[in-house]
Amino acid sequence: MIDAGSRQAMFPFAPVVRVRQIISGGQTSVDRAALDVAIELGIPHGGYCPLGRRAEDGRIPERYALEETASERYQIRTEQNVLRADGTLILFRDELRGGTRLTYELARRHEKLCFKFDLNKARNDLSPVRRWLARQEIQTLNIAGPRESQSPGIYLQAREWLLRLLARNTNISGPSGIEVK
Repeated sequence: MIDAGSRQAMFPFAPVVRVRQIISGGQTSVDRAALDVAIELGIPHGGYCPLGRRAEDGRIPERYALEETASERYQIRTEQNVLRADGTLILFRDELRGGTRLTYELARRHEKLCFKFDLNKARNDLSPVRRWLARQEIQTLNIAGPRESQSPGIYLQAREWLLRLLARNTNISGPSGIEVK
């Protein structure tokens, strides 16, 4: 395995990404894909979810380390996650709708960093997101996108994409998170 210093010496122009925590709201699809990838890779995870751990498929499983807000409204947890993160990565297909659009609007309103990535247009190109994460020095990353009922199959697509983004050439540095080159 190549350590962080050796890899940077071999590829001095490769962006160094230091994501230390993944947060999300726990809704079906992109939110759960983000949390599942974090768990699989050993990246600390968390975020806010609605009161009662409410999601479109029922109660959000306890394996996700989410904190309930005082409200059942999705908008409240969305705003809390945007505010808590250094930046928000939105994965979507074709256009922003519903809660995904709200996430983008809240990031703009609060002047928080946000990167929109259309999985249908640039599915295999991770470099723009890696550059953004590195340049903005994102450590706590909020990952959001449409729920499964609005975009069937996006859970699997987002999960595979996030694994490639976060697991390729990684150097796991214990509880402080993951470093990606």
